[in-house]
Amino acid sequence: MHKGSLQYDPSIQQYTISGSGVNIWGTHDEFHYAWRKLKGNFILQTQAAFIGKGVDPHRKIGWMVRTTLDTSSPMVIATVHGDGLTSLQYRKDQAGAVSQDTSVLRGPDMIQLERKGNQFIMSVARFGETYTKTQVENVDLGDDVYVGLFVCSHNKNVLEKATFDNVRIIKPVKENFVPYREYIGSSIETMDVATGRRKLLYTDTGSLQAPNWTRDNKYLIYNTNKGLMYRFDLKTYKSEVINTGDVIRNNNDHVLSFDGKMLGLSSRTPEYNSVVYTVPVQGGAPKQITPTGPSYLHGFSPDGKFLVFTGGRNNNFDIYKVPVNGGAEIRLTTDSALDDGPEYSPNGDYIYFNSVRTGRMQLWRMKFDGSNQEQLTFDDFNNWFPHISPDGKWIVYLSFLNDINPNEHPFYRHVYLRLMPIEGGKSKVIAYLYGGQGSINTPSWSPDSKKIAFMSNSDQLP
Repeated sequence: MHKGSLQYDPSIQQYTISGSGVNIWGTHDEFHYAWRKLKGNFILQTQAAFIGKGVDPHRKIGWMVRTTLDTSSPMVIATVHGDGLTSLQYRKDQAGAVSQDTSVLRGPDMIQLERKGNQFIMSVARFGETYTKTQVENVDLGDDVYVGLFVCSHNKNVLEKATFDNVRIIKPVKENFVPYREYIGSSIETMDVATGRRKLLYTDTGSLQAPNWTRDNKYLIYNTNKGLMYRFDLKTYKSEVINTGDVIRNNNDHVLSFDGKMLGLSSRTPEYNSVVYTVPVQGGAPKQITPTGPSYLHGFSPDGKFLVFTGGRNNNFDIYKVPVNGGAEIRLTTDSALDDGPEYSPNGDYIYFNSVRTGRMQLWRMKFDGSNQEQLTFDDFNNWFPHISPDGKWIVYLSFLNDINPNEHPFYRHVYLRLMPIEGGKSKVIAYLYGGQGSINTPSWSPDSKKIAFMSNSDQLP
């Protein structure tokens, strides 16, 4: 009876959808749908919210996958109702009845729906919390399906509205993917840390990795899997190659000095998998700092006198520091387990790092001389790469689930970006990503400590 509508605000990358309809239930459905066609496996993500109090408590919003646009088509929906009821609903057969698996979580705003063959997984959360999962098996919708966002008012006389932020349609890697030999596409994103609102700036079919935010707030510096360094202009959204001389096999462990004048690089040589160099931030002739490797750079000291890096020596990886112009390296950790990701606090008092010495990868910190090593996180995730905000108040870090080897930080996984007070304490999720290796290996806070930059991943959409 009432036609729905769709608006898109490119300035904040937000969809607003209105829809009517009696219900999505029984043998036929009525709703408004913003859709596209898609094949194979996929991951659908959004942060959704109703506008206004609404009329019927069973009004619905969420993600939907359908075989056809016929009102009685087989389908799967991840849906949140007006009264908070959250469920994975599905119709397996044409004009068949709808079944429902209810989530234990009520009233989430983060909604993710993933397809793996004939398996569908709904993951939901209130922003700041980790996902709660519900899944259904053996729902065959065919390979070529309609996917999209929907609104149903649950009342034929009413239009309801909802907003959808951080909308992502992700094509994950194929099952026979070979790490470090095969890559999928990348997107440069920034995010307001307080609100979680993300902005997708640029997408490429290649592997872009590890953005550094320059101190003048004008550029993001990143690498690609092919070894070159790039400068991304935050006004024009265009990239240019940074001249690093003959050091052109750079990896994603690169860092800016606190004064913004120097860029530290980690690059492969004929002898070593990675050694450390420095180069002027605008580009120029690089200077080799560490004579041996592997050495993976992660930070400058605030006074510009030292570099701190992860060094593989005698089959053990520990934290080292070295004078910025080269010299004798100083070993700061000696545990037999992997220590990685060292980064100075802005006041220079502490070095934050991650270590697997307790069985899972967790965050730690120590005094600048390696003393007073103390654990900061104690959860079931594998937590990597603590990055300290320029104002010295917060840590952003990457959390892998506990389905990985704690010694590894692989590409192309479900991961969280989490935020924690500098002194430790309760963490909250600020981004729900498909990424991992290369997403946020390096310090990427904006100079005002309000935003971060990172990479997310997806194979090319048709």
